This record gives sequence, structure tokens and C-alpha cells, in this order.
Amino acid sequence: MRERAFSGSAYLLGTLATAVATALASPVLLVPAAARGWAGRHRQRAGRLLGVPVGGRPGGWRNLAWALAHVAVGFPLGLAALMCLGNILVAAVALSFWWAFPADARPTLFSFFDVHVDGWATALVGGSVQIAVLGAVAWWVLPVLARLHARLCLAVLAPSARERLTERVEVLTRSRVGVVDAHGAELQRIERDLHDGTQARLVAIAMQVGLARESLADDPDTVATLLRQAHETAEEAMVELRTVLQTIYPPILADRGLDGALAALAARSGVPVRIELAEPGALPAAVEAVAYYVIAEALTNVTKHAAATRASLRVERAGDVLSIEVTDDGTGGADETRGTGIAGIRRRVAALDGAVRLDSPAGGPTTLTVRVPCAK
Repeated sequence: MRERAFSGSAYLLGTLATAVATALASPVLLVPAAARGWAGRHRQRAGRLLGVPVGGRPGGWRNLAWALAHVAVGFPLGLAALMCLGNILVAAVALSFWWAFPADARPTLFSFFDVHVDGWATALVGGSVQIAVLGAVAWWVLPVLARLHARLCLAVLAPSARERLTERVEVLTRSRVGVVDAHGAELQRIERDLHDGTQARLVAIAMQVGLARESLADDPDTVATLLRQAHETAEEAMVELRTVLQTIYPPILADRGLDGALAALAARSGVPVRIELAEPGALPAAVEAVAYYVIAEALTNVTKHAAATRASLRVERAGDVLSIEVTDDGTGGADETRGTGIAGIRRRVAALDGAVRLDSPAGGPTTLTVRVPCAK
């Protein structure tokens, strides 16, 4: 509740400042690109306050309508917050330091009633009452007003059905391209692993068996050596082939299920991992594979790059959405442009029409949140 009160007050004070800026910069907002950027920034701000994801790019008349509504509604709401908080400060000063002001310039309490502080009784009683009343307003009322303004902002700037459809097509197009690229890269990797590893060992086995056959009559000792080498090479080829197959669909998912697979990942992690797994029920194989890959990659990143001492993993299902959250106490500052780990996670999740959010401020902690549709 305290966080909501502070965030609501800060939101309204920021709204006052941006409402004034919007009014002063109204000619600039006639430029579509400027209006879109300014409105989009406030949509993100409203979404953060309400804790809801914000997508889409509204344009045209919606941005102008929002600018008018922002000035008309945001200015008085922000001014009310400023007066409320400012009068709390005035009361706090009057409560303790009223005597330090000249007699004709002493603080005034309850502006509507014009109560002048001329003694300790007025300062203590009046100041305490004003702080209590306005503090209650700041605690309970200002967060409500802030959320009402944020909802208005999102409602005015909500993209139309056509804009949502256009954006959806763009997202699906990008996802399809990413899936095709990822699929091609995966096929190339599998082909390379089979060609450079398993195939090479199978050729070696064929040569060793061929030499053994030729030496069968003349040199039994050489035959035994060649057969032993062929046997060892065959075992190595089987291990490599099993490794390649595991990258396609981890057998541990079929053997032990998602909970057992995650326990194995946690046991192999370089940092202690606390697991919270709400029973997800039956999941499609593709969703299980993506979840396994995401968690394995995330824990690998924690071990390699985060300088963390512990991590936590939470997996839960809400309706037809599987949520995965991996958090560590490391140094933060994760950069998606360095390395391919997060990019690979995004591609795999996008293939199932999911969403990825990375929150990694400098100094930590780092939280990776993934949501994947899991309806069969």
C-alpha cells in the first residue's frame, strides 16, 4: 500500500509537469511522429503504474485526443496532488518552526479558513490535523486518482481493431521469419554434428572392421585390437548421436516429466536454485520443450554471467498460459545485444506466440519472465 501511495503521488506530479509541457508544445504535437512518440511514452508510463502490458501503436486523431484529455484532466489532478503534498510540507514546517518567521509572514494552515499560526497551540493542533487529513488524502485518494488518469490514458490511446490486426500480422510475420531462421540454423547444426561427429566415427568403424576382416586369417591379434577399437568407436558414436537427439527433444522430459527435468537442471546449476512449481497439468510437447530450453538457457546465463550466489525458479499455469520466472541476485545489467542467449529464448518463445520480458537494472536483481500459451 505504501508503494502504491508513493507511486501514485509521483505519477500525478509527473502528470502535472507533462500536462504543462503538452500545452506549451502543442504546435510540435501536430507533427505525427512527435505526437506518436510523446503519446507512446505516456502509454508505457500508465501501463507501468497499472501493471499491465502495453502494445500497439495508436496514431492519428487518438494522439491529439489524448493530448487534449491529458491537459484537461491531467493538469487539475496533478495540481491537486501538488497542493496536497505542498500543504503537508507547510504544516510540517509550521508545526516546528512557526516562531522563526516574522510576525507578518508566519505560515497559514487550512487555506480555505486562513488559519494563521500565532502560537504553539495553533501550530501543534492545526499542524497535526492538517498533516493527518492531507496525509490520508495522499495515502488513499491520490493513488486512486492516479490510476483513474492512467486508465483514461490507456482508454484514449487504445489501438483500434484494425490497428491491432495490423500489428498482429506484423508480429506473426516476424515470428514466422524467426522460426524459419531458427529452424534452418537448427537443421544446419544437426547436420554439422552428424557429419563431423557421428558420421566420421561410423566411417572409422567401417574401416576398422574392414581391416579386421582382411587380417582375420593372418594376424588374429591385430583383429582383436581392431575389433576393440571399433567397439569403442561405436560407443562414442552412440553417445554423440544421443547428444544430438537430446537437443531436438530432451529425453528427460519423456522419462521424468517437466518437474523432474527442472529438478535435474537445478541440480546441475552452478548456483543454488530454489524451485516453485505449481502443477501445470498436461502440456503440449512443444511447450514443454520450449520451457525446458528457456530455463536451461536462463540458468546457464546466471552461472556464466550474473555473478550470482542464488537463483529462484517459479513455474505456474494460469488458464491457458504457462508462466516462467527466473530471478537471480547477481549484478544485473544484462545486455541482450551481447551474446545470443536471450535472442534465442525470444525466437523460441515467439514461435509459440509467447512473450519474453527481461528486467535487469544495474546492480541487480535480474528477472526473466516468459509467458507461453499452452492450450491443446
